[in-house]
Amino acid sequence: MDELRGEQAVWVFDSETVRIRFETKGWFKSPLFKLLGTLDLPVGLVRDVDFRPGAGRKKGWILNLRLHDRMDPYSAVGAMLDENFQPFRLTGPAKTELVAEYLADQLRFAAGRAREPDPRAVLSLVPPRPLHVLTSEGTARFEGDRLSLVWSGGHAGGYKKKKQRREFDLAEIDGMEWAPVDDWGWGFVRVVGRGRPVDAKPRTDLNVLRAGDEGNEIHQAFLLAATVTAHLWAQEGAARAAIGAGDGGMEQAPPVGFDDPEWWKRTARSAVDALRGPRITLNLPGGRGAGSDGDASVEIGEDGPEAPENPGESPGGLREPAQRTDTSWIFEQIERLGDLHAKGLLTDEEFSTKKAELLDRI
Repeated sequence: MDELRGEQAVWVFDSETVRIRFETKGWFKSPLFKLLGTLDLPVGLVRDVDFRPGAGRKKGWILNLRLHDRMDPYSAVGAMLDENFQPFRLTGPAKTELVAEYLADQLRFAAGRAREPDPRAVLSLVPPRPLHVLTSEGTARFEGDRLSLVWSGGHAGGYKKKKQRREFDLAEIDGMEWAPVDDWGWGFVRVVGRGRPVDAKPRTDLNVLRAGDEGNEIHQAFLLAATVTAHLWAQEGAARAAIGAGDGGMEQAPPVGFDDPEWWKRTARSAVDALRGPRITLNLPGGRGAGSDGDASVEIGEDGPEAPENPGESPGGLREPAQRTDTSWIFEQIERLGDLHAKGLLTDEEFSTKKAELLDRI
């Protein structure tokens, strides 16, 4: 186990994970580091290791870890942090340059051999839910798959106090924005959601929670933005993986869903809305009303599928083995495709092609 002590943190590397223990003592230390405390970074999330000897203060060294796309939520939520307070950046004195270079080489080698990271691995870099943020304007709470903004602080304007609160489901959030403190001593975090009008003035924007420059308010807002972003990435990445897992044929086991059943309900509703349109007919094996090749017709309209009379019964009156499991799984994949299409993650052509492939398996 290799250990490297720098000016901002201590990094401990065990060939699979970099444990980052941030230095939190002293008034000059970053409030963000004090909020984070410790991070466990899987080496598979590292895309590149940048080591620069003699480039730091008093000819010290600088070590930066560059993460894979959609794996660094701290660099994706608006204005960049001061480079001295980047979570995956470490600096140190010239006397420890050889130790730092050795660790950089070890990290680079391990990252090159690591497997492609799981989309949900990004969650290891942000605080667990529930996450509660308190500012001069009010509070934000991220719990389950719901984010709530409540304007109850002493610096909340009359308009927001009258509205009291706004809630967002994670499925309707497109992204998060963070703005650092401006010339008037205010920063803010903004929720970017579909169908949510945006006010140019943060003071009256119901998608915004403002934070003052006292204490660690603005860093709490930043941490909230990064945490919600990480969960959005994890959700979308896992949904893509689930769709991809359906390419191996019907013998393949259905992909495992998320732990939260409410998320799948919302996904299903969104997918059904996206798929609504003219009534179509599918031919399912067996059942009454079968055609020349023994298939029964099922119509799908705005109210969902209409099951054939006495499903599973052949024209001769004998019951056949139920086909529900495979067919249900295919419709689940189509529902998930609809959700990805509605979010703009699939083009119209990709959505139509993949849906046709799934329907052909019935």
